[in-house]
Amino acid sequence: MTTISEKLSDQLTRQAKRVSQSVFDGSRLRVVLLVDVYDGAQQQFLEAYEQLCNQVAQVPGHVSDQLCQSIENPSQWLITSEWESAPPFLTWVNSEEHVRMVEPLHSCVRDTRSLRFHIVRETGGEEAGAPASHRRLQASPRIGDGVIRHALTFTVKPGSEREVARILADYASPQARVDDATRLCRTSLFMHGNRVVRAIEVRGDLLAALRHVARQPEVRAVEEAINPYLEQERDLNDQESARVFFTRAALPAVHHVTADELTEGERQALYYPAKPGAGMRLAELLAQQDEAAADDTDSPVLRSTIFHRDDVVVRLVDVRPGKGGHAILPEPGRQAALSALLDGEPVGMDLVTDRRSPDA
Repeated sequence: MTTISEKLSDQLTRQAKRVSQSVFDGSRLRVVLLVDVYDGAQQQFLEAYEQLCNQVAQVPGHVSDQLCQSIENPSQWLITSEWESAPPFLTWVNSEEHVRMVEPLHSCVRDTRSLRFHIVRETGGEEAGAPASHRRLQASPRIGDGVIRHALTFTVKPGSEREVARILADYASPQARVDDATRLCRTSLFMHGNRVVRAIEVRGDLLAALRHVARQPEVRAVEEAINPYLEQERDLNDQESARVFFTRAALPAVHHVTADELTEGERQALYYPAKPGAGMRLAELLAQQDEAAADDTDSPVLRSTIFHRDDVVVRLVDVRPGKGGHAILPEPGRQAALSALLDGEPVGMDLVTDRRSPDA
């Protein structure tokens, strides 16, 4: 017979080894934006930034920001901002308001790279003597597995779903190796109705991997083939058109938990139609559900990743073989809370293709 103390010890051991990442820690967020400005456009960039920062200051959850210029290369700039927590930043950065707000920067910026960090420890400052709970720092480091998870979503014209699925399923896999530090691990593509979701797992640099995939002839051919069926038009030969499309298509991972990284499961994707404005809260409740499931050795869920943007919430799960039907069911205590945020029933998405690198 297993004693209560033995069960508790086993649970603590599982928690210590669990791979997990989340935007729902409640701690403050530091955002770092690396910017490469066109030569001679520094003053134009500065003026655009000053206009932008006045608008950002009005965004709920924004605390402060700084603009820095490299002392070695005047074309390199650094923007850092602090936010009360990750959810308000993600709500803003993934909004149409943000797309419009940053338009003045496009003509003077060659490239950007955004990094987001929860604040774990800090020294100095007026709050240095305050208790950690008041400073809202991340309580402890999370354990990673070296995999970055990201997704893209878009809709196609009603009636074209079957043809789009055929195109997306019928192409050669791109080369997995990007460079010495980056490798594609897995790509899973699902559809529900006219919505497409492509989930990507990468080791190394996500941006380098996405650019690598976009340059592959086989992928380029597929993207061109589905262009006539997209509800949002795009021109992949027009850098601005492609940038706007993929900005709107980005479906970031907001939570991931791995209960058992050794067992191979069956992959599913579940679509949760959120009520307007309720997507982030819905994603948070699902994250809490999956954290609880990770502590339950009888749970069918081996791994779960929750993706969110606006009112689109997708839960990608690997379940124990033969147990897939249970993964969609919330715990009874959370059923009412989830139902209040849903604009319809959760539905399973159809798997179009699931490809893994041989050495992933």
